[in-house]
Amino acid sequence: MDFFSQQWATYRAVVSHDLMEHRAVAQATANALEGWLAQRSASAPPPEMVDLGCGDLALLAPVLRRLPLGSYTGLDLTAAVLPLAEKALSPMPYPCTWQEGNLLAWSQSEGPPVAILHSAFAIHHLSDAEKTTFLRGARQRITADGLLLWADVFREPGEGLTAEQQSQVIDHLSSFDIPAEQGAMETLAAAEGWHWRWAWQGQHQAEALAVLTPA
Repeated sequence: MDFFSQQWATYRAVVSHDLMEHRAVAQATANALEGWLAQRSASAPPPEMVDLGCGDLALLAPVLRRLPLGSYTGLDLTAAVLPLAEKALSPMPYPCTWQEGNLLAWSQSEGPPVAILHSAFAIHHLSDAEKTTFLRGARQRITADGLLLWADVFREPGEGLTAEQQSQVIDHLSSFDIPAEQGAMETLAAAEGWHWRWAWQGQHQAEALAVLTPA
């Protein structure tokens, strides 16, 4: 088994056993998206969506297929997962694009504004300084009435990441995972031009879904 297969098998085990409440996250994401879409003007064009760190879409594909999107772009640092995501989303109800890429680099790139940005369990790989850079760049890449959904692991204010806490919250945390502190990230987001709202909090008090809209 190659390195990707080993790593992906571990990830799939985490998802299959729902160790990080992926099913609840997917439902909370669906609720947030459907609520936002319901509030849009009937004359508004179908929104474009960019999924930053899309993974294999095993749980989110059923949600995406029923949304009236104009287009969907799935971006992931691991190119090998993109065919899996494409297969999960087929048949495609709207134009879809698949890109190998880094979410931080995408946020700093030039391009037309997008109505919906989504990222699940990916932004915590960035340092706090990089998270700020991401929020600043994403603010420039989203439409004035757009929506950024950030599902991830977060630290409560003042919470450290001891080995025991990591084990209790999520088994796969490593030295490359840097969950943001909730209050600090809300403050940083506000400074970069975002309104922040918590849409869902997991039973571990770590996994959560943040809904960000342009201020």
